[in-house]
Amino acid sequence: MAAKDLPPFECSYKGRLLAGVDEVGRGPLIGAVVTAAVILDPERPIEGLADSKKLTEKRRLKLYDEILEKAAAWSLGRCEAAEIDQINIYQATLLAMTRAVEGLALEPEYVLVDGNRCPDWRWPSEPVVKGDARVEAISAASILAKVTRDREMEMLEQQYPGYGLAQHKGYPTPVHLEALKRLGATPEHRRSFRPVRECL
Repeated sequence: MAAKDLPPFECSYKGRLLAGVDEVGRGPLIGAVVTAAVILDPERPIEGLADSKKLTEKRRLKLYDEILEKAAAWSLGRCEAAEIDQINIYQATLLAMTRAVEGLALEPEYVLVDGNRCPDWRWPSEPVVKGDARVEAISAASILAKVTRDREMEMLEQQYPGYGLAQHKGYPTPVHLEALKRLGATPEHRRSFRPVRECL
């Protein structure tokens, strides 16, 4: 079901300290899974927040800067490839989300998480299916997480040329899979993921 087919999300919490949380990077074969938590300031609205994947890169970068400037609080969390290999990508994503919320300069009173499950943490919270398209705070978190991880892939491209990381952002595209077979895995690849494991 597309987000446009879902009813508008109505949160029971009506206060100001509402955090939205989202992740980027569960599917790639390389690098960290990156999460963000954002508490928006209702007195400093940000126009055009939407699912980061639906925005042009130019629009996403503009919103990224505006979120950093106007949000009441924001924080990034992450789990590196080695942690993902140790505890699996699902648990690593939940841990990275927890780290993001723990890093907020303001303590949230309620947390909305994109998806269908929340981490087991101390904050009152609820999951929101397609939340990155339905809740502005989650949209803002998705933008911060995506821009951050995309930039990290561009930096890894400089460090490990030949994999096409700046283009496919680490996802298992034919170009990436062919490069893995030809060049082998870098230290940043997730060794527990089958395409990487098979080339070791």
